[in-house]
This record gives sequence, structure tokens and C-alpha cells, in this order.
Amino acid sequence: MLKKILFLFLFLNSSFAFSAQPLLVDINWLKKNINSSSIRLIDMSESTQYQRFHIPGATHLPYEAINTRNKSDVSFSAGKKQIIKILGLLGIQSKHHVVIYDDMGGLHASRLFWELEKVGHKNISLLNGGLVKWILAGNKVTADSQNIKSTQYHSAAKSARNNTADIKEILGSKFNNKNILLDVRSKEEYNGHPRYPRSGHIPGAKWLEWSQAVNFDNAFKMKNKNALTNQLMQIGISKSDTPITLYCQSAHRASHSYFTLRQLGFKNVKIYDGSMSEYGKIKSAPLVKGMTP
Repeated sequence: MLKKILFLFLFLNSSFAFSAQPLLVDINWLKKNINSSSIRLIDMSESTQYQRFHIPGATHLPYEAINTRNKSDVSFSAGKKQIIKILGLLGIQSKHHVVIYDDMGGLHASRLFWELEKVGHKNISLLNGGLVKWILAGNKVTADSQNIKSTQYHSAAKSARNNTADIKEILGSKFNNKNILLDVRSKEEYNGHPRYPRSGHIPGAKWLEWSQAVNFDNAFKMKNKNALTNQLMQIGISKSDTPITLYCQSAHRASHSYFTLRQLGFKNVKIYDGSMSEYGKIKSAPLVKGMTP
């Protein structure tokens, strides 16, 4: 009886370890695990860059494949059905550990991370520093394309995160230190242009530019957790259970900030899909100029 209990404990413990992959992995980790049958490596650099060279074994996914635009030229997520279809075409199943990278500090890769959490995929990681760090460390690259065997992806929809906000939610929310709206655009965008009436930020929104999380002088790697935590504390964000809604111009940069918060342990994070490209077109939606929320 004791042996059975011990076996069950070890089994559950190992299963948990397998399904709880780190959200950020480094190049040494990838070098050790790159040939694992459980790994699916996704390159989200620009198409021309992928064709020139990429990490061996990586499959390319263009950023444009996971986005769509409406008649008003507002960019939105392509939606769960499209993401599930793409995963199947890439030969990815729910059991696979998806490792994503790009050549721009994780900007494209983070968008796919957000989409994968939306469909309930459990094992997802970004490669710290991406292609830039991989190359600077002297690792091998290739121009060879991958032979992909498509499959049927079955979504773990019951475990999917509710990580998307829309215009009704934004207009209906009262943002304060207990319910935070965070603008991750540039300082100039947040501040607004005095000549343009439809510029500035959404009332109540705090500001922290997405790029503050990346050390571009150190192979495009993410800044360490202490530095990131200090940045958030400076704008009044400290509790990991605080509801936070992110936006930028098209939800692109917001995706990077979403990943930053998720890897710091924040649980209740959403992205306003459509962001300012939608909000700014609504004449009745209020905007504020200046650096005050």
C-alpha cells in the first residue's frame, strides 16, 4: 500500500513538472532540449529573415497569419478557430511544448504566446533574446525549410484564459489602483499631440512603455525580474492578482507587456483587442493629453 501511494505521488509530481514549463527559457536550455520530440520551435521573425537563416528545426509563422483587419482598418486577433487551424497545420498538438522566438526582443513571439494562452495551450515558452542572442552566442543557424506533417489540434478550451477585453469593457470600467489600465505605447503617443484632437490616452490609464522590459544592449534579452518588478512598483503595480488591462495602438506591443506580466506571475491580465486603432475612431470615447492618468 505504501509503495502504491509513493508511486502515485511521484507520478503526479512528474506530470505537474512536465506541464509547468518555464515561460522564459534561455539558449542553453534550448541547446539541451532542441531535439526533444515534445518540442515545437516556432520562428516569428519576418519571412525574409527566416529564409536567410533561422535556428535549426524551427518552423516559420508570419505575424500576419494570427491577425486580421476589419473594414475600418482596425487590427484584431484572428480568433480561436484560426489559431487552432494554424496549430494543426504546423503539426502542433496540445501535448507539445511550444517554444517561440523572433529577432526583435520577443515582440512578435509574445503575440503568439497570448493567442496560445487564449486557446488553453499549457506548455508555452519564449526564447530569451531570440535569434539575436542565439547568433551572438555562436550557435548554428540554417536556411533549410522544415517538412511539416499537419495534424488535428484539439483545444483545451475549458482551461483557456479570459485574456481579451473589448471596447464595451473599456468604456464601462472604472480604472484605479485596484483595476488598472496600462498604456504601453511610447511617451509621445501617451502624452498626445496638441494639434490633434484625437490623440493622448484613455482616461485613467497608467503608462509604461513595452520596450522598457527589454535590454536591447544585451542581445535583446528580457531584463531581470527585479528590474521589471521595480518598474511596475514605480507606477503603483505590485500585487500579482491585480486586474490589469493592456493596450497600445493595435494590441501588438501590448502582447509583449502581457508576456512580461505573465512571466512575473501576474494572473489577471487582459489585452484590449483593437486598442487605440479602434478606440480613437469612436468620437464619443474620451481622451486625455499629458502625462497624468
